[in-house]
Amino acid sequence: MIPGQPIGLSFRQKSNCQRQRSHAKERRMSETSFETRLKASAAAVESCLGSILGEQAQADEIARPAPLLAAMRHGVLNGGKRLRPFLVMESAAFLGGDHQAALRIGAALECVHSYSLVHDDLPAMDDDDVRRGQPTVHIAYGEANAILAGDSLLTLAFDIIAAPETNLPDRQKTELVLALARASGIGGMAGGQALDLAAETSAPDEEAIVTLQAMKTGALIRFACEAGAIIAGSGADERRLMRTYGETIGLAFQLADDLLDLTADAETMGKATGKDAARGKGTLVSLRGQDWAEAELARLVAEAEALLEPFGARADILNETARFVAHRSH
Repeated sequence: MIPGQPIGLSFRQKSNCQRQRSHAKERRMSETSFETRLKASAAAVESCLGSILGEQAQADEIARPAPLLAAMRHGVLNGGKRLRPFLVMESAAFLGGDHQAALRIGAALECVHSYSLVHDDLPAMDDDDVRRGQPTVHIAYGEANAILAGDSLLTLAFDIIAAPETNLPDRQKTELVLALARASGIGGMAGGQALDLAAETSAPDEEAIVTLQAMKTGALIRFACEAGAIIAGSGADERRLMRTYGETIGLAFQLADDLLDLTADAETMGKATGKDAARGKGTLVSLRGQDWAEAELARLVAEAEALLEPFGARADILNETARFVAHRSH
């Protein structure tokens, strides 16, 4: 049950009860307020990860080799929006979950996301030299250390979830471990990356591209939103709601990314742009065009907002997040 909602009403019924309200002002945060909150969240995640990735070996660790630790820190403590941890924390807050537990789960998710970027930048994959305006890990520390740093960040994610410092019941920790493993492995992000590589030498149709993007990008965003429900101990309806919201904004995120690859410059993005077109990689933008993509983004944002409509102003931040995902400049 979501706190603050009347008992016995379906999401559709709640929506109908509140549809008469003029809630445009209620659901809209100012851009400044949203961006301030996003930056504060990113700073909290950075601080948490910096503490976790200290020099001191933890219980049952033998040592932390300095070059590997430096490569890990370079790969994960390099700024960025930290959108995925933000979604974990805001989804948990929306459903009444513990903030500190959500922060640590967000940090764990950022380790998985960062590992994927470290490996994605390698010469065998996307072969990128710059990430967020800095040399990629394999450029700064060598390919071997980059591979090991990615491996270690992935492993660290599950360490963070299971650790006693993450103050959640064991049942919820188990659910989070399973959900993150499914979202990041062969049936999720890693499998999506494999399909993405194959798309450079094939011509996937629209359905195949949607599947690829739902796995490569959408799975971790879906997890971020569902994790908030798990942290809060929510029921099946709330978990399903947050999964659907996450899937919707995950599609929007990748579509916006493909548009930015086409329209933005490398300096703004902090990484190389135009690579999809150069490699002949199939995307929805290349298949359907820029005008269609922009209209589809608007549709996805409206769909995400409709999911949260029953909750009025309580959903302001999540609604603003959907708009930010679709209309960001980098």
